Amino acid sequence: MLDEHYSHTIAEELRRRGVDAVATQNERPELEGQDDDVILRAATLERRVVVTNNVRDYAPLVEEFGLRGEPQFGVIFTDDATFPRTHAGIGLIVRALAAFVEGAPDDDLLNGCMYLPPLE
Repeated sequence: MLDEHYSHTIAEELRRRGVDAVATQNERPELEGQDDDVILRAATLERRVVVTNNVRDYAPLVEEFGLRGEPQFGVIFTDDATFPRTHAGIGLIVRALAAFVEGAPDDDLLNGCMYLPPLE
C-alpha cells in the first residue's frame, strides 16, 4: 500500500508488472488524510506492506506496534535522494519495488521495516 504522498501511477505500473499494489492517493479515498496508524492497520487487514517516505512517523509507529504485540506486515521506507517523488522518479521506484517483491520471501517484513534498496 503506497502512502498518500506517492502517485497512484506507481501502483498502476506495479499492477501491470504483476505486483498486487494499491495507492492511498486516488484509489483509497477513505484513507486519504488519515493518521499513519490508521493506514498501517488498514494495510495489515489486507496483508499489505506500507511504502512510505515518512520515516519520522512510521519508524516509531512500527516500534509501538511491536511493543503492544500488534502485528503489521511491514513498512518499506524510501528517501527523496535515492527515489525522488517526482514524475521522472516514478519509473525508478516502480522498478525498485518490483525487483524487491520478486526477490523477497513471503512475510519477509512481518512486524519490521527497512529501506528500499536502490537498483544496482
